[in-house]
This record gives sequence, C-alpha cells and structure tokens, in this order.
Amino acid sequence: MPTISREEILQLVAEHKVRFIRLQFTDILGIPKNVSITVKQLEKALNNELMFDGSSIEGFVRIEESDMYLHPDPNTFIIYPWSTAEEGAVARLICDIYNADGTPFIGDPRYVLRRALNTAKKMGYTLKIGPEAEFFLFHTAPDGSATTLTHDKAGYFDLSPVDLGEKARREMILTLEKFGFEIEASHHEVAPGQHEIDFKYADALDIADKIITFKMVVRTVAQGHGLHATFMAKPIFGKAGNGMHMNQSLFQGENNAFWDESQPHQLSPDALHYIAGILKHAGAITAITNPTVNSYKRLVPGYEAPVYIAWSTQNRSPLIRIPAKRGSSTRIELRSPDPTCNPYLALAVVVMAGLDGIKNKLLPPEPCNRNIYTMTERERKAEGITTLPGTLHEALQALAADELIQEALGPHVLNRYLEAKQQEWNEYMTKVHQWELDQYLTIY
Repeated sequence: MPTISREEILQLVAEHKVRFIRLQFTDILGIPKNVSITVKQLEKALNNELMFDGSSIEGFVRIEESDMYLHPDPNTFIIYPWSTAEEGAVARLICDIYNADGTPFIGDPRYVLRRALNTAKKMGYTLKIGPEAEFFLFHTAPDGSATTLTHDKAGYFDLSPVDLGEKARREMILTLEKFGFEIEASHHEVAPGQHEIDFKYADALDIADKIITFKMVVRTVAQGHGLHATFMAKPIFGKAGNGMHMNQSLFQGENNAFWDESQPHQLSPDALHYIAGILKHAGAITAITNPTVNSYKRLVPGYEAPVYIAWSTQNRSPLIRIPAKRGSSTRIELRSPDPTCNPYLALAVVVMAGLDGIKNKLLPPEPCNRNIYTMTERERKAEGITTLPGTLHEALQALAADELIQEALGPHVLNRYLEAKQQEWNEYMTKVHQWELDQYLTIY
C-alpha cells in the first residue's frame, strides 16, 4: 500500500484548510464509529496520544478498564470530497485501538485481521481480496425514513432509463474514485433497485478498510439523491438478496500461489488445500460472514445464493466457485458472505480456515460441476455435499464447536460476539412478527 508520512498529512491539512478530522474505528459488529477532533489536536493524534472511553463502544471493555488510545494509520488519510474549505474541510484517519499500557487491544477487529495476516506472512503469503458488494436503493418516505419501495423496474445488467438508480450509482463511482478506489465494474443486479459496484483487489487490510468506506460513501451519495441505500441481506421477500462475494488469492512475492499450469484445473496444491480448509470450517465461518437473523433469509435455494458446501470450476451453485481466469488472476470466489458482516472479522476467519487447510495439507472432494440446486437429496448425500447453517442459531452452534475459528477471533471478540448474537436470536425468537399475525390472528 502507498505510504504517507505525518509531515505530508500535516501539509495536506494546511493546503486544503482542513478544520476537522474524524478518527474512525469499528466495533465488534462492524459498525463504524469515530471521534471528531479539530485540526489543533491532529499532531497529538498522530503521536498516538489521544484517549477515548472504550466502555461506551459495543463489545469493547468494562467501565473499570475504559481508557483506550487511538493510533491513526497514516495510509488511511483522506479528505472527504464533499467537504469544502469554505465550510471547514473534513478529513479522516482509520485507527487501531491500543490499551493504556501500550499493547494492542485484542478486541479491536482491525487487530484480529492484522493477527491473521501476520500468520499468513509467517507462512510466506500475502492475501489479496476483491469484494463484490451488492446493495438496494429505495425511496425514502416524506419524513425521510427508509422504505422498501422502488420505481426501478430494471434487471441484471439493464441500462437506463429503466435503471432509475443509474445517476446515483454514477455519482457513487466518481466519489469512490476521489477516495482512491479503482472501480472495475458496476451494474444493475437481479432484483429491482439492486446494484453492484466492484473495485480492484488489494491487500486484505486495505480492502477491509475500503469496504467500510464504500458503505459510507454509497449511503451518503444515495441520501443526496433522496434515496436510502441498504446492505441488508434480504430486504424483500421473493427477490434476490444482497451478497458480498469474496474473490481471494494468496501471493508469494509477486507470484500467485494458487496458480500451477501443470496441475488439473491449473490450481496449485496450495489452492486445493486452501479450498479444503474453508469447506471444513464453513459452518463456523458463516456465523461471522452472515451475522444477522436476516442473513439466513438470503441463504435459501432459488436466489443464486449458495447453500451447499462444495466447490466448482464451472457453476455458481456451490459455496466456492473458481473463476475462469488463470495466471496472476487465479482466485477462488467465496459466495456466501453478505455485506452486513464485519469485514475485518470475516476476512480473518476465512484466511485462517484456508491456512489451516494448507498447514494440514487437507484435500477437498472432487469439484461438483452439476447444478446442485437440481440434485436430489440422495444425490447430494452420495457426493458428500452438506449444507450451510440454516439459521443464525445453527451458525452460532457451529462457531461454538470450532476451536480454530474461535482462536482466529480471540477470546475477547468471541465471547462478546456470541453474547450479542445469541441475544439477537433470542429476541427474534420471542417477538411476535407480522407474518404470525397475518396467519393466525383471525383464524384461531
């Protein structure tokens, strides 16, 4: 990643008349937080001297251990393109969280990913990620609240004027480019009002930061067009949901470690081991990559979302697909994650699962190049194809039984994540929903 010095940051701040800096971080659930400071406090921040109350952040620390420090990452400095010098330009720095004694905070999601990537580095690898995040653009109500209404009648890859979100999406792309994104493609997705913007792959930590930034930019631009952007996994019954496919590959220096033209499918032994590791830990991974009750309304047959734990070089029904390009572009595509996940935690558990496959030289089953959706249960059983968890509760049970994924998260994140998500499941299970009222209220 490009580097920028503290002196260069101070110079840019002066040149662009920046008045406020947002020191950004995320909580365990992946919700971005920030502490806003004036430019007079910037040098103090760059010296890692700014403290905040960690007890007020979801899943961080207890009241009696609340003092924490923000360590800004200079590589994440950006001046918000929608701010102006006349009004007081605003800049941003993404931060790592440190304890008062100067040690990294083990509950910081960014640290969890750093630790996983350090494991990969010790094994001689760097992880490259290319995400494909989908979202819906809906109208807002007269009072500004969100709806699930859209006049957009477009479908997959349709062009305007039927794609009424085209203008907003175009502005999103231009804004993302000002944030340093290299946009590779954008198009209308399957469902009315659904869109996808793909940006160039990069190192995993950079991509996790970019996913958080991407969601913020999309929502901000949509709001300027009188629209509400949502990354909710399944906002409309009977329509396709929002996924965030993760294209990933391991590199050794400049060489793609997944490519070996002498092997079947031109996939190296490392690639097969990595695939096997993800398949082995798929259930526990799902608790992190698909973190909400609603996530499992998307993971059902019939809407292109993967349900079956298998891999393929040809079709899109399994959990893992191998895109056709080879050479330096050789990669695997994990199709289950959705954009409600915390990208730091999601990437951490995925890479640790893949590395487990490499360490233990696990081998995947033969690729399933049939459409699994059309196979009978007996045929799937004969090929050893099992399914992803069907509910958040099942996924949490899988996580609670998988020591490797637990270790990837660390005890602090694991315990607080399980506690928060079990509470979410319990609340969902005990509430009376509209469907129940529609089904039973007048019949019984």
